[in-house]
Amino acid sequence: MISVSNLSVQFGKRVLFDSVNISFNKGNCYGIIGANGAGKSTFLKVLTGNLEANSGNITIEPGKRISVLEQNHFAYDDYEVLETVVRGNKPLFSIKQEMDSLYGKANFSEADSEKVGELQIKFEEMNGWNAESDASTLLSNLGIDLQLHNSNMSEIDAKSKVRVLLAQALFGNPDILIMDEPTNDLDYDTIKWLENFLANYENTVIVVSHDRHFLDAVCTHISDIDFGKINNYSGNYSFWYESSQLAAKQKAQQNKKAEEKKKELEEFISRFSANVAKSKQATSRKKMIEKLNIYDIRPSSRRYPAIIFEREREAGNQILSIESLSYEENGIVLFKNIDLNMTKGDKLVVFSKNPRATSIFYEILNNNIKSSSGKFNWGITTNHSYLPIDNANFFEKNISLVDWLRDFSKSEEEREEVFLRGFLGKMLFSGEEALKPCNVLSGGEKVRCMLSKMMMEKANVIMLDEPTNHLDLESITTLNNSLINFKGNVLFTTHDHAFAQSIGNRILEITPNGAIDRQMKFDEYMSDSKIRELRKEMYV
Repeated sequence: MISVSNLSVQFGKRVLFDSVNISFNKGNCYGIIGANGAGKSTFLKVLTGNLEANSGNITIEPGKRISVLEQNHFAYDDYEVLETVVRGNKPLFSIKQEMDSLYGKANFSEADSEKVGELQIKFEEMNGWNAESDASTLLSNLGIDLQLHNSNMSEIDAKSKVRVLLAQALFGNPDILIMDEPTNDLDYDTIKWLENFLANYENTVIVVSHDRHFLDAVCTHISDIDFGKINNYSGNYSFWYESSQLAAKQKAQQNKKAEEKKKELEEFISRFSANVAKSKQATSRKKMIEKLNIYDIRPSSRRYPAIIFEREREAGNQILSIESLSYEENGIVLFKNIDLNMTKGDKLVVFSKNPRATSIFYEILNNNIKSSSGKFNWGITTNHSYLPIDNANFFEKNISLVDWLRDFSKSEEEREEVFLRGFLGKMLFSGEEALKPCNVLSGGEKVRCMLSKMMMEKANVIMLDEPTNHLDLESITTLNNSLINFKGNVLFTTHDHAFAQSIGNRILEITPNGAIDRQMKFDEYMSDSKIRELRKEMYV
């Protein structure tokens, strides 16, 4: 379907890709993974012709249509929503424009009539007469209200634009679908719809994503960027991750007998195969276990930060009590009448269809904003630490990372440069990187700094508002495991399904008409039919 031969990409002295040879075939979904800066987005730009490689060739099977998820959210502001989607199928839209142009001629000739007839045949073969109704159905499935379909793109909000551009990429059943972070700004319900859509998609999909649940749900192969090469592995992200960890462990076991290693590998593949067979996503198209071969997988060169949350003291049974908490902003009710009694051991997934509501909720609990009504009380044995979704005000000073972290030190020992450098080194700021100015950090670097601050605070209650934003898969995985092992309480909001499912043991969904509070795992909550009906009522 699409193949890459002898591809090399270099920026100055930095080599991203060196003689890469790889192919992507029909019926498969390839998840492109790699450390930050490895070149994931660059590779997609090369595939789509938006960036020229230093050498090598990209070959697409003749007659096949490629569709790309648009990253410029303002590119179609002059067009209506419905037209924007239809424009996703460029050959179809081109024929439509040509027919409209001919029909609009003042001196419509016999030759024009013949030309229109030819175009109509092509248009019908491409199912053009149903284009607008198909586009409308696609938009509705992605949560765009029917009343917005004829609005201008410039008139709809940013989150709706993301959905429209996703519909544009999916429209018309493209032969090759390329998407960079398609789940960004989508809610759980929309992501679930997209997962099901792609799981049954019969053409070629190439996707970059930091959402592990999404990669597990849709990918038949993982394309790993490492050592300047790209290698395809059969299976989803979890298989790749676990097998790469096993490969690293086995490499370290130099004295272990070959027979013992082989048995360990076979047991691993057998266990993974059983899990795939039970998966809801195990369609006939997704026979991921047929070509699993762990011998091909090498230990990764990736670096994982050391994220370990410790408590200065253990909290008592009473953690947080909330009574009738409400908040209204500019006449709009974000949430009301929230009641909660959080006790020891609770790890609370806080979510809402309106992300503004969850962020305000945390700001109130941290006394940064006053609620419209109601009250809350922290237990007297609690001390809490908070990662806000917007951390910009923490990084306004032009000081080094060492001095930045020193501001949060509690003792003379913690203020020592050796201690601070060691702490930053665990978070992948080693050597001279620890002296870089904090006001020039990337989004991911800022989050890692904030996590360093939180670790130093040694709180027994941790609050995190979208902590996986800006982080790479390595940092997300490490943070995920750390919070699973944390002995204190956690309140967190995330669009990372795997994060929510693996950490949370209690769900609090806040809505304009109250809250839903359930002691259960996230998947159980989202699949419960009674809760699903209740959720619909709460957002009316």
